[in-house]
Amino acid sequence: MTRSGAPRRTSLPGTPPPGGFRAAVGRTGTALGLWLRRPLTSLHLMLGVFGLLTLFGLVMVLSASSVESYTADGSSYSVFTRQLMFCVPGLALFYLGLRISPRRLRAMAPGLMMTGIVLLVAVLVVGVERNGSKAWFGVGSSFTVQPSEGVKVALTLWGAHVLAPRRAVMHRWKYALSPVVPVSVLLLTLLVLEPDLGMTVSLGIVLLALLYFAGAPMRLMAALVGGALVGVTVLALSASYRLARVTAFLSPDGTDPLKAGFQANQALYSLADGGLFGVGLGQGNAKWDYLPNAHNDFIFAIIGEELGFLGALAVLGMFATLAYTGFRIAARNADPWLKLVVATSTTWLVAQAAINIGYVVGLLPVTGLNLPLISSGGTSLVVSMFVFGVLANAARHEPEAIAALRQHGQGRVARLLRLPLPEPYKAPVARPAGPWGVR
Repeated sequence: MTRSGAPRRTSLPGTPPPGGFRAAVGRTGTALGLWLRRPLTSLHLMLGVFGLLTLFGLVMVLSASSVESYTADGSSYSVFTRQLMFCVPGLALFYLGLRISPRRLRAMAPGLMMTGIVLLVAVLVVGVERNGSKAWFGVGSSFTVQPSEGVKVALTLWGAHVLAPRRAVMHRWKYALSPVVPVSVLLLTLLVLEPDLGMTVSLGIVLLALLYFAGAPMRLMAALVGGALVGVTVLALSASYRLARVTAFLSPDGTDPLKAGFQANQALYSLADGGLFGVGLGQGNAKWDYLPNAHNDFIFAIIGEELGFLGALAVLGMFATLAYTGFRIAARNADPWLKLVVATSTTWLVAQAAINIGYVVGLLPVTGLNLPLISSGGTSLVVSMFVFGVLANAARHEPEAIAALRQHGQGRVARLLRLPLPEPYKAPVARPAGPWGVR
């Protein structure tokens, strides 16, 4: 109060009291921290990222493929319809990955690995050749299946099955190398014979992630990374079209813009046209035969053109959330096998997205890897959906999540889907393992 009895004004009218903004930020941070500490947060985050990526991918496939679909089939929806049809088995496998017990999935790993090897051999004999690569099985007149997509999952499950019990002896190279590395070399050789450089790189990432998270010594990791770089260099130089891609990346100014550097240049033009907010969904120009594979390998360029920098940033944010959530699930799980599976799966999903975005924006040479759940491609979509189901299942098997679900019961959606209550992890009795990790 002043001497005259009038109240003392401490701030201008309409302005918040001192510290109001900081207090609001502090309350928001506290609320976020409390939510992140809830036992089912990992599950909700994983389901949210899965739903957003799937819906966003369908919308962008429809937009990016409409012109090519109309030119080829007289309908703007043919590629989108095919992608939507693959969502049906994809969602079925997502449900399977969410519902199956980790113990049963682990028991299936050796059989899945042997099946994958057989399929990679078979595709070299009876596969369908596209763009110089014999990597697909023909299903009917218009559908193809790429077995190498499933082999990445098989190697993840089986490699974790073999390496998880060896965590205490991974410093000894013979336990770290055999039999995971020889089998992986066989798989990589079969992929090179197709040839499929992009999938070879992706499978190599799976191998390195398995060994790293299993605790392989850094000298071994350095040797494998060096060998992988040498192998990729040899493969890049062994074919004229791959050499042209590398040359276009290293010397863009000295490359014919209408040949080897055409896709990369058109992608950059699309991103530049998009600006901050984009030209509008469905309004892009690049898909009018200016950018080949606009709905597949280069869909991120269409995102940047139509939705702008903010749309591209949203995609980066979704994959960053996937990385955070996946490694959070791996860190909070008690099952060593499940920890290794989740960490490896998260690594190759995020790394594949980083490689795809990297070559679209000109930071890497073009390799042909697609953007998980967003690019068109039936086999990739189905396999990625299954992996997300396994990741969500692992989130339900965090010890705190198990305790919460058993104490308070499952939600209405989980009961509707008839999801079984997750079982606490019990360490198995140690028994000698066979050459394929079968106990």
